[in-house]
Amino acid sequence: MVIRPLLTCLLGFAMLTPAAPAQRLSADGAMQTFHFVSEQYFSDVLFHFSPTYGTQSGLHQYDTQLEDYSAAGVQKQIAALHAYEKKIEEIPADGLDAPIAADRQILLNSIRSQLLSLEVIRNWEKNPDLYSSGVTNSIFVLMERPFAPPNARLRSVVEREKQIPQVFVEARKNLKNPPHIFTEIALEQIDGLISFFEKDVPAAFVDADDAQAKADFARTNAAVIQSLKEYAAWMKSDLLPRSNGDYRLGADTFAKKLAYDEMVDIPLDRLLQIAMNDLHRNQAEFARIAKQVDPTKTPQQVLAELATIHPAPDKLLSSFQGTFDSLISFIRAHKIITIPSDVQPTLEETPPFMRATTFASMDPPGPFETRSTKAYFNVTLPEKDWTSAHVAEHMASFNVGTIISTSVHEAYPGHYVQFLWQNQFPSKIRKLIGANSNIEGWAHYTEEMMLEEGYAAPPPNATPEQVRESRLIHLGQLQDALLRDARFVNAIKLHTGLGEPDGKWTIDQAVDFFVKEGYQSRSVGLVETKRGTVDATYLYYTLGKLEIMKLRDDLKKKQGAAFNLETFHDNFMRQGFAPIKVIRKAMLHDDSPVL
Repeated sequence: MVIRPLLTCLLGFAMLTPAAPAQRLSADGAMQTFHFVSEQYFSDVLFHFSPTYGTQSGLHQYDTQLEDYSAAGVQKQIAALHAYEKKIEEIPADGLDAPIAADRQILLNSIRSQLLSLEVIRNWEKNPDLYSSGVTNSIFVLMERPFAPPNARLRSVVEREKQIPQVFVEARKNLKNPPHIFTEIALEQIDGLISFFEKDVPAAFVDADDAQAKADFARTNAAVIQSLKEYAAWMKSDLLPRSNGDYRLGADTFAKKLAYDEMVDIPLDRLLQIAMNDLHRNQAEFARIAKQVDPTKTPQQVLAELATIHPAPDKLLSSFQGTFDSLISFIRAHKIITIPSDVQPTLEETPPFMRATTFASMDPPGPFETRSTKAYFNVTLPEKDWTSAHVAEHMASFNVGTIISTSVHEAYPGHYVQFLWQNQFPSKIRKLIGANSNIEGWAHYTEEMMLEEGYAAPPPNATPEQVRESRLIHLGQLQDALLRDARFVNAIKLHTGLGEPDGKWTIDQAVDFFVKEGYQSRSVGLVETKRGTVDATYLYYTLGKLEIMKLRDDLKKKQGAAFNLETFHDNFMRQGFAPIKVIRKAMLHDDSPVL
């Protein structure tokens, strides 16, 4: 998973300029108007209502601002989004060059997705973690990267922290009837957030020597900690007992979200069948490889053995680091994709506010960050207070095979390599607004593609141990593929109940599906199900992978012997974070279906 809030921007205030006239524009006029209006949108709406995303993107004029979480702020954002939706609709698409017309549609869809989120889904009334993890992230992005001297960043922290206690005042007003699981997730994370402000934030600024800033920080940070503790107590005693809301989007909203975010309008029953077909394909391949590993055992028994083959928790980060050189060498030797830089990502432990719902993630600098350009590869380590059984279950997610597939996914040639290409993306829109079926689809696609191209294959005259290790790595890749297949199925079923007699798919059913059909441990299944209640369309991993595989196959048919994999991947990268539908049009020059 890559950390990049590309489509979910929240809250604030904007002074809107009058709409530019767009009737009867010439082609040149339409192009100029679109560029002007889209630039206005970024300053008046996107970053104005999401200053944390401004910081994350490398635009540090937003560093002292915090999102306005009030209901009035939500209504101002909704009004601003509607105003810009109208402005962009008035610019005729047929007056724009094809790439710009695609950017126009991407921007319109992003605006409509945000309106769907604010007006229909209404997580600002339903998700208490939105507030506690949101403000934590606003401070994390200031301390994570040394884009300015410690004193300057500490002063920005103070300015943001001054505004945080009010956020929890607004949260108490806004939260109506959250789903029980949303409040549970918020409570599960809150102790880590409090610890983050108690320990991590002060430790990040030990080198600051501005006495006034340090004194101010001591006051504001104490107030934030107190606010978080009071919020935790309020959630537990007041909010949790009355958290009886429904997390399900329903079929109509789910389909609209997919159409806006991913430009996918395939009927949900067909999507579910696509998911089940891929699940069964990967299960059959898992059974075939497992039989080669040990013909006397069932696939589940081989899986249980695989779960025990992992590094010690304190060696986990170094195990990931150890994969980078071999991946890079293979990519270059086999001409998989151009890697634009020799700089490797920095491995670190996952920030506390993300640990409840993610095992590993890539956190690259924003597209406009010029002073601190490290990318962080986050890995979630076991907590110190976990039981040995919980630790064992957690570490099973980092077996000998999944460590390879995770490194491929997060780093080479997955998220990190895509980040390295972003300077070549064709527009600001392609850098700031993205489809997860592209971002996560690409990273997931690379896991299978790298093995297809021969990575981790046993060498000639391999020993039995080398052959066995290669097969275990393949099983790890398949286990990760089955995890994404289970997300695909559960996303649709959790939020629509499609295919169920009573139209409902319970939390327990979803967890069981991850375990039995997705070949995951029960603790992983629970984490994944919790995530699915909030991240409703996290089917985009397999969805995007299958779209990219079809695009590759269709291009092979069209180009024949002239097809080159490295050229295909490089050209895919040059399109930026656009939905695959847009990339198909650019690379195939037709409107053929994405799946």
